[in-house]
Amino acid sequence: MKLSRRSALVTAAGTAAAVSLSQRLAAADAVAGTKGHVHHSVCKWCYPKVSLEELCVAAKGIGLASIELLGPNDWPVLAKHGLTCAMTGNPVKDGLGGINKAFNRVEHHDTLVAAYSEWIPLAAKAGLKNVICFSGNRGGLDDESGLKNCAVGLQRLMSLCEQNGITLVMELLNSKVDHHDYQCDHSAWGVELCKRIGSERFKLLYDIYHMQIMEGDVVATIRKQHAYFAHYHTGGVPGRNEIDETQELFYPAIMQAIVATGFQGHVAQEFIPKRPDVLASLKQGVKICDV
Repeated sequence: MKLSRRSALVTAAGTAAAVSLSQRLAAADAVAGTKGHVHHSVCKWCYPKVSLEELCVAAKGIGLASIELLGPNDWPVLAKHGLTCAMTGNPVKDGLGGINKAFNRVEHHDTLVAAYSEWIPLAAKAGLKNVICFSGNRGGLDDESGLKNCAVGLQRLMSLCEQNGITLVMELLNSKVDHHDYQCDHSAWGVELCKRIGSERFKLLYDIYHMQIMEGDVVATIRKQHAYFAHYHTGGVPGRNEIDETQELFYPAIMQAIVATGFQGHVAQEFIPKRPDVLASLKQGVKICDV
């Protein structure tokens, strides 16, 4: 069964009393005996049969500090369990804001800016730091025009992001297997967009699975371009399943490269477990990445 990522749509939210991020990270490391060099997260969409409450409880024992790609209705649940949402989901309004239709079209900008202008303060109020965004599909649009359009739209949000301490993070996705025609499908394109926007409040989500499919050279890219990467996702290649010896990437070396850059953000497991015990697969993934 092919799963798809979904963002939570919501109009209001409340938050539990905030626990500082540093406290959450230290607590997660202490409980699970992790080394503390990598801050671990997981994407909820990969575990559709596991309730959020159940995943929160399991996460604490595994050593996760975050469960992500969730919206405001779910953030209080995470806070209750002493977890954060290292990368929030994104607002979708009038069919815009998802992977296929986003910032690379000027005609989408007014709707997207209005939606993100509501979402960003909510994330800041919840003590969160990163909000995901997407380029949208090409639909015949050349890469230079896509860059120009994305830069124009995203720059309209940079002041609000700076005021709220929020970083907008565009995900790099493959257009070869999973997201055909997606525009932000190479790290060079994403890095150029960062340069054009020229704000520390806009960066990239370097998805290791997607970029292995599109361009490979993962460790060298991380070493060279890590200043533009605010977040990382894992996934086994091929198939997007467990990140163990059944796939082609050697994640310990990749994680060591990330740690060597001085990265202080989160690395999220985003593979679809194919074993019956999905939480055992998650625990194994965290152990592999805990260098």
